[in-house]
Amino acid sequence: MKAFSALIDTLVYTSGRNRKLALIAAYLRETPDPDRGWALAALTGELDFPGVKSSTIRNLMKDRIDPVLWTLSRDFVGDTAETASMLWPETEMANDNPASLSETVGTLASLNRSTAPKELPELLDRLDANGRFALIKLATGGMRIGVSARLAKTAFAQAFGVSVDEVEEYWHALDAPYAELFAWAANGAAPPDTQNRPHFRPFMLAHPLEEARIDLGVDLAHYAAEWKWDGIRVQIVRVTNDEGQAQTRLYSRSGDDISATFPELLDALPMDGVLDGELLVRGNNQGTNQGGEAGGAASFNALQQRLGRKTVSKKMLAEAPAFIRLYDALIVEGDDLREQSWAGRRAALEALMPRLPNTHFDLSQLVAARDFAHLADIREGARDDAIEGLMLKRRDSPYIAGRKTGLWYKWKRDPLLVDCVLMYAQRGSGKRSSFYSDYTFGCWAGDPNGDPGQDAELLPVGKAYSGFTDAELKKLDKLVRQTTLNRFGPVREVERTLVFEVAFDSVHTSKRHKSGLAMRFPRIHRIRWDKPVHEADNIESLRALISD
Repeated sequence: MKAFSALIDTLVYTSGRNRKLALIAAYLRETPDPDRGWALAALTGELDFPGVKSSTIRNLMKDRIDPVLWTLSRDFVGDTAETASMLWPETEMANDNPASLSETVGTLASLNRSTAPKELPELLDRLDANGRFALIKLATGGMRIGVSARLAKTAFAQAFGVSVDEVEEYWHALDAPYAELFAWAANGAAPPDTQNRPHFRPFMLAHPLEEARIDLGVDLAHYAAEWKWDGIRVQIVRVTNDEGQAQTRLYSRSGDDISATFPELLDALPMDGVLDGELLVRGNNQGTNQGGEAGGAASFNALQQRLGRKTVSKKMLAEAPAFIRLYDALIVEGDDLREQSWAGRRAALEALMPRLPNTHFDLSQLVAARDFAHLADIREGARDDAIEGLMLKRRDSPYIAGRKTGLWYKWKRDPLLVDCVLMYAQRGSGKRSSFYSDYTFGCWAGDPNGDPGQDAELLPVGKAYSGFTDAELKKLDKLVRQTTLNRFGPVREVERTLVFEVAFDSVHTSKRHKSGLAMRFPRIHRIRWDKPVHEADNIESLRALISD
């Protein structure tokens, strides 16, 4: 545990990507199995200890120090693990025979909600502040130390001189502590055998088209245009093992197994294969929409009602049935198509469609256009559908994991814009923990310019924490501190003095918000220091943009 704690502590204070890669790679080379495997799982977010939550740590701290001191300290520091590791009372047991990382993982895995408050303090008492910080991060699954899963896998590849694409290929078929992966990369053993295990293959991704047209001069004649649907990118995988048993898994873009959330799709694929597409739910209008697809897709808001659910009711299955709008075929009945051109894979996918049930699969249609101007008109005209924009795919491109320049481009439709008033602010986390960087904003219900006897109030419509520079953040933070009206825990209510021009992709009805509306992907487009708050938009203007 000491070596892992030292690694985490060093990574927190290391900003350079190359230096982080070197630190993780050195740890993986020098640390024995299985500790290094558990460390890699922790850095990539693959560990989950249901018995320990952030609330467990908060309750333990409130039993040991003044609850008000804890609350104020946590609010100021902005990170539960950091605050608790520093405030935890020191004991004579600190650094007294600390457990190894693998032993610690075993203990954490054995805890439940009733045993965690009794046994976790014993682990914390045996560690110093750095050790406690690492333990809490490990236990709660919230590393947030500036290391992404991709960076950790890249460090693994660099540590042992293997391809990160190969690492990604094997990764999702293996379980922590990845003995087979280390045996292959570090000790020269045969590659992990993943043939009979359903597993995720990394997606091919796209670059924004706006940058591409400026830098590369994309020629529309070499690309096929296709709708970019507003669902979630998924991969459906079916594998039949040597005993003749078929297993089907549904994976999200990050490789998470979301099969249990969409059980109606698990028996839908009638042959072994790996298919790439967009997960959507059926809309109320089952006809043909503007995009030309049979069986209209509902907005993302409808899909969101099903995301993340551990159990799905029969009513939900009936009211919002899921289906996959297919983009690509990676593997079909053992035939790996990824080295073929997009045109070849598209032909294979079209040939496959008659074998797939149209209740669960359909094909994303191509979009014909004379030129970019015509394509731009088509893109903007599709705003009322469950469409984010367009994809451009080079016809001769193989299916390559990651984002490769010149092959695929995404041309998202222009965002919607609305003027909102800043209402509340909250401190950020990590590097922003000292700044009020998370902003809640609202629109007017009623006319603020109307008769004095008419009530007009601001109702929250969204929250954003991006879209401004560091210099603007400092200015906003100062304004929040100087105009605070009330405090609600970590949240500050501010005077209604500032207007944000907010960009967002769509707006939908929502029962969870007082305004009855929720924005999709809101971000601050401009800070309107010059605009009076009574000139901000009203709720009805926003409601008119609803696309469900």
